Amino acid sequence: MHIALDAMGGDRGPEELVSGAVMAAREYDLELSLIGDQGQLGAILARLDKPSTRIHLVHASQVVGMDESPFDAIRRKKDSSIMKAFALHKEGKVDAVVSAGNSGATLAAAIKLLGRLEHVSRPGIAGIFPTLKGPVVMMDVGANVDCRSLHLFQFGVMAAAFSQVLFGLDRPRVGLLSIGEEGGKGNVLVKKSHELFQQSSLNYIGNVEGRDTFQGDVDVMVCDGFVGNVCLKLSEGLAEAVMGMLGEEIAKSFKAKLGYLLARDAFVSFKKRVDYAEYGGAPLLGIRGNAIICHGRSSAVAIKNAIRVASEMVRNKVNDRIVELLSLHQPLVQEDDTLMAKATVSEVIP
Repeated sequence: MHIALDAMGGDRGPEELVSGAVMAAREYDLELSLIGDQGQLGAILARLDKPSTRIHLVHASQVVGMDESPFDAIRRKKDSSIMKAFALHKEGKVDAVVSAGNSGATLAAAIKLLGRLEHVSRPGIAGIFPTLKGPVVMMDVGANVDCRSLHLFQFGVMAAAFSQVLFGLDRPRVGLLSIGEEGGKGNVLVKKSHELFQQSSLNYIGNVEGRDTFQGDVDVMVCDGFVGNVCLKLSEGLAEAVMGMLGEEIAKSFKAKLGYLLARDAFVSFKKRVDYAEYGGAPLLGIRGNAIICHGRSSAVAIKNAIRVASEMVRNKVNDRIVELLSLHQPLVQEDDTLMAKATVSEVIP
């Protein structure tokens, strides 16, 4: 198992990313290639007492900034760390790519260099959320802001395949995110997608509302990337706000502080349960390869867990299951209109 890490992406700088890679190399049975400025990365590794035989450096002379246009980046910066990581994947030198850098550039590089899986019109990003009963996979959470019903159906199939393989669910419950549970609720996109899901052999339970996200009564939630990204950012902000509010209330009185000390283990467990770092990042599904897109603010722990998830995707052959499940729904996943022709990279990423 060999994972490539874009060691120059993210908001916290390469030291945090390299620290996460070192943690992963120590804990998991895999090798890592760190892509970026070799001098800078080598100096960081020298300070971290790295596992010398498991971490390799691959020099890249360019970096894609977080605010750069994805298309300009992949056209002009051929030697960027993210392009070089996916080039290694295309050549078969690594099994997966992990990046906390520019997510649009990561998606664009993956599509340009690896291409799409068979029957996939648009790859999507699968976000993993904690719930009262187990993780739920929401797809798409940001790759495709303008979608057709075919795309949403494919997202549901891909996310269901991911849940089957990674979480051991025989028949994941699939729900379509809408403004009401009734089949007639929602916009035109949701109504048409609802009809497609009803014709499938998936364990489709119908429309679900936003309030159902964290209840654990559904395993896969399908939506377009605009809605999904709003849900993702809202959930992150809510988790941080709840922890902040709890801290403020605890600090107000002696009794509250005493109660915190008595329930400290529960608070620690709760914080860990809602921390996105525990899931590492969001798998990019639908490409001819394996990739994890991490939060720009990812900590070393988040990077370590993202590398773990990437290795699990490879080991469990998630893509094989995606292709298999899409093939079973061939009549439903085929484009039946010239307007449904496979999107170019520029159509996928806004």
